[in-house]
Amino acid sequence: MLASLVLLAVGLVVLVYGADRVVAAGSGLADHAGVSALFVGVTVVAVGSSVPEIATTAYAAVYGAGTLAVGHVVGSATSQITLGVGLVAAVSTLTIPRERLPAYGGGMLAAMAVMLVAAASGTVGRVEGALMCALYLGFLALVAERADFAARASDHDGIHDLRKAALWLVCGLALVLAGGHLLVTEGRAFALAVGVPPYLVGVVTGLGTTVPEIAVALQAVRADEDGIAVGTLFGSNVTDPLFSLGFGATVGTLHVAHVSRVLLAGGYMLAVSAAVVAYFALRPTMGRRVGLLVAALYLPAFLIV
Repeated sequence: MLASLVLLAVGLVVLVYGADRVVAAGSGLADHAGVSALFVGVTVVAVGSSVPEIATTAYAAVYGAGTLAVGHVVGSATSQITLGVGLVAAVSTLTIPRERLPAYGGGMLAAMAVMLVAAASGTVGRVEGALMCALYLGFLALVAERADFAARASDHDGIHDLRKAALWLVCGLALVLAGGHLLVTEGRAFALAVGVPPYLVGVVTGLGTTVPEIAVALQAVRADEDGIAVGTLFGSNVTDPLFSLGFGATVGTLHVAHVSRVLLAGGYMLAVSAAVVAYFALRPTMGRRVGLLVAALYLPAFLIV
């Protein structure tokens, strides 16, 4: 049991560090392409920082740990919309222009709803997974159509040497794959050893792999790049429910146990997300006090599971 716990922690650290390198490399490459900071946030950084979730669900499909995969995505999405948004707003005022909220906020809520509908049957099959991936590609197409390519993304943190960026992209992905393997296999072993539901383990690891998104968003608002912060936090919450889970289901059917518990936790995830979107619809700027309150909304997630 102790060995599984140690390897679980090692896998989480390797996964997060690898994801950080993927994000930095991808951001640097996007900078060379001359695309906008907002577009980078919602595509390159959001997808790059979701690589841990993508790898985890793929491994979960291979090893028959569908419940852990769903718990991982729910835990990640809940922590991003509460801890992520709340801490960023507490550090520096976070602003979302109203004209961008329907695409990002609406896309996030729709993605979460699709995931819960897919998981409600207890099985997320290959056809459903492929459909979820297709919906995600449709979201990216919508964002790309509305993106402003006039503003370069030169201020975000990334590896700006082209060769180093390409090398770190490959190495980072290798680290993510290795970390994801340890996270799923040892997480399942630890859950069996101590008798806790794999879903709960997934929620905890989901919090751990949210660190890249929160770190990127915090650094972005400090550099007055709200586009990166908003794109990362909201974009990742579209990527994870649709593409991460959909890709895993496409690799191999995901079987979900304890469906009622999954739907309860997923319902809370959707509820707090809707509350955050509603707040930004009324007031496009979130300050410190409200940010701390939003961050505190993460705590009930553990009571539910």
